Amino acid sequence: MTELLRTGAQALIQAAVQTELAELMDRFAHLKTPDGRAGVVRNGSHPAREIQTGVGPVTVEIPKIRSKTGKPVSFRSALVPPYVRKTKTLQAAIPWLYLKGISTGEMGTALKGLLGANATGFSAKTVARLKAEWAAEYRAWRTADLSQDEWVYIWADGIHSGLRGEDHKLCALVVIGVNTRGQKQFLAIEDGTRESTQSWREVLIGLRERGLNTPKLAIGDGALGFWAALEETYPGTPQQRCWVHNTKGASK
Repeated sequence: MTELLRTGAQALIQAAVQTELAELMDRFAHLKTPDGRAGVVRNGSHPAREIQTGVGPVTVEIPKIRSKTGKPVSFRSALVPPYVRKTKTLQAAIPWLYLKGISTGEMGTALKGLLGANATGFSAKTVARLKAEWAAEYRAWRTADLSQDEWVYIWADGIHSGLRGEDHKLCALVVIGVNTRGQKQFLAIEDGTRESTQSWREVLIGLRERGLNTPKLAIGDGALGFWAALEETYPGTPQQRCWVHNTKGASK
């Protein structure tokens, strides 16, 4: 069954790449050589390469083209960009496995168990490089400008987890905002010590410095640290306890 799925995936990817090529050739169909022949033509294929997917390795050939007009033209597949060796869904699985406790040295073995013995390219060095990329993406995200939107509501909560650590006082402080267009977006995901006022204060000050306006309403649970920090940072924002915690409190 797995082999059947892999064969089908390979055929679909190859067909999609050929469709991309046909669209590009149509765009340049008007280019002609002085003797009236096609100015852009097929020129074989690049060496076949394997891409790791959720059903195992799939071999893909990317066509090459050549321009006879003196004007450079090249084919770049949006589906299979140059040097890509893993699908996005597979890359998403790697951080999930890491958070579940699979170490960098064990990642290759774990993925071979999921994808089969042919799964390659997941050495500890590869995972370490991906971790560095994730860290860079997170740093860019956590400093992004928030002043381009008006944020109406914010939700705040602390998520406690024992993953990769024995200090149960640590938690992730999360803030979600909704703008005037009704779009939800994570605004902050930061490490905190329990849900202390100081930890929440640092999160909210960071959001304010990034351009977060005074929200119309802030929603949270019963953690007093958030409310104290909110009164210091955004004193004009009304407070509302979330319905789940309100209901739990009423039932007691």
